[in-house]
Amino acid sequence: MTVIIQRIVLSVLTVLVLSSASARAAEKFTTIYSARVMSQSLPWIAQEAGLFKKYNLDHTLVFVASSGIVTAALLGGDPDMTLTGGVGNVNAYIRGSTDVVFVGGVKNVMTQTLIAGGNIKKPEDVKGKKIGVSRIGSNTHYFSIQALRRFNMEPGRDFSFIQTGGDPETFAALVGGGIDVACLTPPTDARAIAEGYHYLIYGPDLKIPYVATSFVTKRSTIAKRPQAIGDFMRTMAEAAKLMHTDREFVYKVLGKYLRIMDRKILDAAYNAEIKALEPRFVIKSDALQAILDEVSQIDARAKKVKPQELVDTRYLDEMEKSGFFDQLWAKK
Repeated sequence: MTVIIQRIVLSVLTVLVLSSASARAAEKFTTIYSARVMSQSLPWIAQEAGLFKKYNLDHTLVFVASSGIVTAALLGGDPDMTLTGGVGNVNAYIRGSTDVVFVGGVKNVMTQTLIAGGNIKKPEDVKGKKIGVSRIGSNTHYFSIQALRRFNMEPGRDFSFIQTGGDPETFAALVGGGIDVACLTPPTDARAIAEGYHYLIYGPDLKIPYVATSFVTKRSTIAKRPQAIGDFMRTMAEAAKLMHTDREFVYKVLGKYLRIMDRKILDAAYNAEIKALEPRFVIKSDALQAILDEVSQIDARAKKVKPQELVDTRYLDEMEKSGFFDQLWAKK
């Protein structure tokens, strides 16, 4: 009888220990993202594939438009990680917030496009027109300036910007006549083309270097939560593998979160965007340098900053050296 009681007690203790370990392992983790676009869909993919649960992360995803506002939220102490464009973070670093750090790159070139309808047929026709962008200081804003400079046009002098809040809102403003030209990102650009609009400037052809989508956190957060950040990056690495290898699953996710079901639109967006996405989250120096060069025109302090100062590759290095990346991509 004593042996039976001991076994029962042991079983109960085992269950309690395992339950306690499980509870401790579920780390609360918050990510802020800045655009409802394909390149920032990795957390959606991870959620739908059950990857956060696999890595014991109790994950919360929050949308905040524009990298500048996301950076402010990061410095305010709310999120553990951000998924956003680079300019807001670079600006913060240059102004003294050196706690900001890039830990992974998703897209190192710009893939936005300028789209219009009616009689606006070529870039020169943009003169005197209103261009819709998500926010001043956002990727769409930066792309519009860089693309139109190739045609000797400058904001304020030749065209103006209207802030909409995001890609879906920019598309709605174009359809509603509130803007003349829309700067859009896949898959919203493909949706506009399907609705009868046309490209003025097709961004992927320009191959403009720029940290368009990246994982950014704080050095202090890494110091406090190194394991949680590592678990998150491995989660995102698995989501990236799905992004690159399981098109049908990606379409289901994009359909759910962006409410786009048209196969032709999804095909066009995926085919254009996937070529620009980094499967192993490489952060390219020329993409960061492009932002530093742009910022240096209004803040000379940017000239003294080197791209490597902004980056911490410890998690990418660990996934390479441990064989995690190789094992992940070796799986069918």
